[in-house]
Amino acid sequence: MHPASPLMKTNSHAPEDNTLAIIMGGGAGTRLFPLTKDRSKPAVPLAGKYRLVDIPVSNCINSGLRHIYVLTQFNSTSLHRHISASYKFDMFSRSFVEILAAQQTPAGSTWYQGTADAVRQNLRDFLQRPYEYFIILSGDQLYQMDYRLLLAQHVKKKADITIATIPVERAAATDFGIMHSDEQHRIFRFEEKPKTDALLKELRIPPTVLKELGRGESDELYQASMGIYIFNRDVLIEALDNEFADFGKHIIPKAIKDYTVCAYIFQGYWEDIGTIRAFFDANLNLTDRVPAYSFFDTENPVYTHARFLPASKVNAATLKQVVISDGCIISDAHLERCVIGVRSYVDSGTTLRHCIVMGSDFYEVDMASKEKHATKLGIGKNCTIDHAIIDKNARIGDNVVISPEGKPANFDGENYYIRDGIVIVPKNAVIPTGSWI
Repeated sequence: MHPASPLMKTNSHAPEDNTLAIIMGGGAGTRLFPLTKDRSKPAVPLAGKYRLVDIPVSNCINSGLRHIYVLTQFNSTSLHRHISASYKFDMFSRSFVEILAAQQTPAGSTWYQGTADAVRQNLRDFLQRPYEYFIILSGDQLYQMDYRLLLAQHVKKKADITIATIPVERAAATDFGIMHSDEQHRIFRFEEKPKTDALLKELRIPPTVLKELGRGESDELYQASMGIYIFNRDVLIEALDNEFADFGKHIIPKAIKDYTVCAYIFQGYWEDIGTIRAFFDANLNLTDRVPAYSFFDTENPVYTHARFLPASKVNAATLKQVVISDGCIISDAHLERCVIGVRSYVDSGTTLRHCIVMGSDFYEVDMASKEKHATKLGIGKNCTIDHAIIDKNARIGDNVVISPEGKPANFDGENYYIRDGIVIVPKNAVIPTGSWI
């Protein structure tokens, strides 16, 4: 049986009808710099035609959650523009996707100090309607989840708080907050980034729970927090009645002692896109023949801004494992394992390997724009670009070579950056003809 369409009328007593979704826009996004130099983290382009924020918003809509706030405070203009252009519900429904930016109020005038502080500063807005449940989500993760299953378990277990967790192997466990729960999924212990062998041994998922998950009883797995929480209304109010700044570091460890906190163990694909390397790998993994995450799921579409662009045009190019978005023109070029964003232009003789090209916000059709710039929009002729991210509206001249080979893993150059061994040409940058990077 297929899950209900988000457009179908839902049961008025269903938990999702009484749930408010709160998507955390994150801080300055320093680990994703320079992609966050001129935009907020949730507005960073993804998979050629989407934005990071489209993932949690689409998960909400596909799960029947139609009341959604996105919290942000850094470089929020592009995020405002994207949300307002992408998510419009009919005037006869109370559905909404809205931005809440940090603001001065009678209660305070400080910027968000952490995830919990961000929710606390907007709590008066969240409590204006009689929501019973609040689901708190991250704005920089790639995954597909039906939140109705999460809500159903929360209600069934009579939990005060439910935390989504994912099984991870020992090598990854040291980078996460690790939960330990009993056979009833009741969480009774939390350890932030455990390192010692003795501690890791204590935190392993019990054999009975592994069996329930369809895993081997001897598997060495741990429950990593996904940063996805459900709070009952009164519990959220009580849990935030303090000055704690962050959910993961402060609120959750204390709540485990004071409330009934349960784990919802998720076993699908999930990737935290918090660094340049994670962002780069997650995008290029979409070029695999059968990617771990698929945008081709007709039951759970990913929504975004409808641009009404023409179909892409390819002129005698050689393509191998390439994702090409709308409105592109690719001439006699060689592309291998690349993600090509909207309105991208790649000229003849150019070779791109392991590249993310984010494309452009516009077509350069007027003569005034062409005369203003000596280098035209897009990627010119006979270029060789390897392991690079070319941000939007970049102008790369002819005979340009870009590669991280032989360079430091992290470096700030003239009109380019290297992060995690990836060369990034920032938004609106101009790389003159004949440049070597």
